[in-house]
Amino acid sequence: MRKEVLIVKNITREGPGLLEEILRERGILYRIMDLDKGENFPPMGGFGAVVVLGGPDSANDDSIKMKEEILRIRETITAGIPFLGICLGLQTMVKATGGRVTKCPVLEIGFRDVEGIPNSVKLTQAGIGDPLFEGMENSFPVFHLHGETVELADNMVLLATGKYCRNQIVRVGKTAYGLQCHFELTSEMLETWLQEDPDLLAMESQKLREDFHQIQEEYTKVGRNLFQRFLHIAGFP
Repeated sequence: MRKEVLIVKNITREGPGLLEEILRERGILYRIMDLDKGENFPPMGGFGAVVVLGGPDSANDDSIKMKEEILRIRETITAGIPFLGICLGLQTMVKATGGRVTKCPVLEIGFRDVEGIPNSVKLTQAGIGDPLFEGMENSFPVFHLHGETVELADNMVLLATGKYCRNQIVRVGKTAYGLQCHFELTSEMLETWLQEDPDLLAMESQKLREDFHQIQEEYTKVGRNLFQRFLHIAGFP
């Protein structure tokens, strides 16, 4: 029996983007669960990897949804099932495994920081040696959409840092990864977010489109390479 990748959406508009393109190209089975539509985060049996996407919730929320999500993520990582968390998915991973989620010192929204400089992350020495980034450069352009950040516990490895919110890419154990930044964005997703996300609605849409166009080739290459590497780590052919 071929194993599936479970993809968990915290809000309907934030989908897997480039990751889904790769899964389709490679004929890898996957299932998308949308918690925003009231679907439940299923038990982990039978999944070859779990991906948790972003959303407006906080990992510190006292809701039934968030408590169950953190529980399932803890079960996933404890069972040794490869895990990838993006944005809120990173924060829930850190919360589930002993770290803390706190308010960002500076909001990180869009392709540029508060000084107008393009957002990027830089690999640490641990990141340079990590199989997730094998054959890749040491610094990447990124898109941000978050107001919270993470504080790491001793069992976590920092793989990449940012200018304002330092802890950008984190590993727990051997196969659980979290990305505070976004590498999954496509043109279609950006258009949806520009029309629906409150933080982006407050910004100049055309400028965001232009910023994406300027980096899209490199950004897409990095995202596709990163997701391909994660699937390789997870044991998918």
